[in-house]
Parts: sequence; structure tokens; C-alpha cells
Amino acid sequence: MVEDTDGRVGPSSRRRFILTGGALGLAGLAGCASGGSGSSGDGNNEASTESSGDGGGSSSEGDPMLTDASEFDPANPGWEDHNFLSSALVDEGYQRGSTTDLENMRSREVEEVPHGDPVQETPSDENELLDPDTLVFTESPSEDVQGRFEEDFQAVFDRIEEETGKPVEFSKVDSYAASVEAMRSERAHIANFSTGTTAFAVNLGGAVPFGVGLTPEEEFGYRLFATTRADADDIQSVEDFARDDVTVGHSEPASNSGHQAPSALFDQYFDVTAEEDYTVNFSGGHGNTTRGIAAGDYDAGPICSTCFVDTVEAQSDLSYDDFKVVWASAPFPSGPVAYRYNLKPEIQEGIERAYLESDFSGTDYEERTGYNKFVPIDYRTVWKDIMIIQRYNDVEYSQSALGS
Repeated sequence: MVEDTDGRVGPSSRRRFILTGGALGLAGLAGCASGGSGSSGDGNNEASTESSGDGGGSSSEGDPMLTDASEFDPANPGWEDHNFLSSALVDEGYQRGSTTDLENMRSREVEEVPHGDPVQETPSDENELLDPDTLVFTESPSEDVQGRFEEDFQAVFDRIEEETGKPVEFSKVDSYAASVEAMRSERAHIANFSTGTTAFAVNLGGAVPFGVGLTPEEEFGYRLFATTRADADDIQSVEDFARDDVTVGHSEPASNSGHQAPSALFDQYFDVTAEEDYTVNFSGGHGNTTRGIAAGDYDAGPICSTCFVDTVEAQSDLSYDDFKVVWASAPFPSGPVAYRYNLKPEIQEGIERAYLESDFSGTDYEERTGYNKFVPIDYRTVWKDIMIIQRYNDVEYSQSALGS
């Protein structure tokens, strides 16, 4: 759970405030919560606050914290003492969380959204309602799965047409900003947004997030993997990202796991502040960060766990054993499906039924995304942590903050 009070303090004192009970307390995201199997930690496995100095090792000595995969415990990874090759995490399904994580998010009491505006209500004036002949769906770059194509969505589009009586047109965009702008301008009526972009879509685009996907194993969401190369023996902790000889890649400014979350969590748990202790190099996407680390363009970086898996699986020249994870967060919600708030109520209801009352098992959609069903979510509760992270980072919900 994220404990929160109003106010924000300067970068040099933020972590001290958190650890003494002031400002934000994102202990639930410290990487000690449940693993892919749904087991739950006790919340005491916080990252070490001791500096690693010069990294504690060299290429000749190896990484003394690199631990055999057999010792990886999803419920208690022990990041203060251990690093693991990414294969150890993926083999345990640690790239995702569980329905227990999701239920904890859905059931908490949140009276008001902690940052920005709440979801807009459907207009009562019928003249303000949209009733398009064709519903336009847009798929933005995703925290969860990258590179989907129109045919991957056909099973979903068929269900939407069955429930609304309206055909669906696919419109792919190539940036977070473009996905939000498409909904704001009413050129898109339904969208999959990335996790970090969702609050922008709510505040700028009139989006109403209503559902997230589950895998057949009922796994949920994704994590932030603080990643480096397997042979980077002197990078043993996020603290080492602050060294002058370490080049760090982030994905995009609006990305949750690729920029917003590490900017807050690295600061809180490791006293490492992006753009203060290291220069942020934007790669343009999680796949680019992954490939850039492998190629040596970056030494390390925060990566969306499921995007990382997607990239490695798609690249024949990459292996999970090429990468080392030095820290991972607790699960974040995956990018939701949303519709525009001023669609006619019967269209909104039909879209919701198409997602929430359907089984996509055996379809191209399940094969490509891993999801065979959707469950309802409330933006106010499930996105609480994301909004707090963005408030912590002084994010303003503007088109310029999204980037191009």
C-alpha cells in the first residue's frame, strides 16, 4: 500500500522524509511484494541503504552478489544481498504479479485521486454525446506488450461489434502523445494506453479506464526490472547507476516503469536521483533500452518486465542469460483498455461487455498478448500508486510533458 500525505520536498531530502515517515511512503513498491505465484512478502525486504562504494567488485573478481537461480525466492528476493540473471526471474514468472496484488489495489479506500483530475462523468446533455458510425480503436506503445497488429485484435473487434452494432476500425499510433491526442480530438473512441500514459489520457483525453487483462494463470501487471548486462560485474545495485562511468537508458518521459517510477523509487530506496546523480538517456522505448544494454549503448536501465520478456523472445540473438537484474519493484497495473467519456451510455456498456464478459482463449489476441480475459478496474483505486509517483516527480498533465 502507498501511504501518502500532501506536499513534496527537494531531491536531497526526499528519501530522508520517506524513511522517517514524512512525505510519500511507497513501501509497497519496494520489490518485496508477491511474486508471479501470488505469494506475498511481509513488507520488510526494503532495499539496502548502504552505499556500494565503487561497486564492490571488478571484472576479475566477478559479482559477489550474483546468486544461483535455485536460490531465487519470488516472495522474498532479498535484493539487498542478491542479484540474479534475468532467466531466474522469468522462469518463476516473476515478470508479472498475481490477482492478489490486483485485488489489494481494487479494494483499498481512496476518497480522492491523489494527483490530477478524476475520470469525467458521462454528460447528461444528449447533444454532447458521441454516436459514431464506426468505433476507432488505437493501440499505443505499451508498458505491457509491444508491436501488436490489427489482426491480433480481430476477436476483440468482433465482440465489440456484436455488443454495440458498430464496426471497429484499427488506428495504430507510434507514440504515447499521439494515443492521448487521438482520444482528445475524438479521432479514437477506444484505446489501450500504457500504464504511465493513463493519467494523461484521463486528464487530457477524456479517457475512462475500465478493464485490465489477465493471463490464463490469472497473472496480472508487470514490474520494473533494474537491468544491466550479465557480465557487468561492477554494477551490483541501483546505487551503481550513479557512477560516472555508467550510462543509464530510460525509455520515454511518460513511461511508468521506464522513467516515472524509477525517478521516484530509485530516489527513495537508493538515494539515487535521475538527472541529479546520473544523466537520463531516453532510448525511445523499452525494447530499445533492452537492445541498447545488450549492445553496450547503455550500461544499465529500468525496463518494464513484460516488455523485456517480449523483446528477448522476439530477438534470436538475445538470451535471458545476457542480462542481470539488480532490483525489481512490486507489480504495477498493466495498461488498461479505456473508452471516451462522452460516448453514448449504451455504447460504453456494450464496449464493457465485449471485454469483461468474453473469453479470448485460443484466439490470436491471447496468443499475442497473453491475455484471455479482462476484469473491471476503478482508476481512482488501481492507479493510486501511479498518480502518487507522478505527483512525487512534479508531473504536470500537459501535452508537452508527454513528449512528441
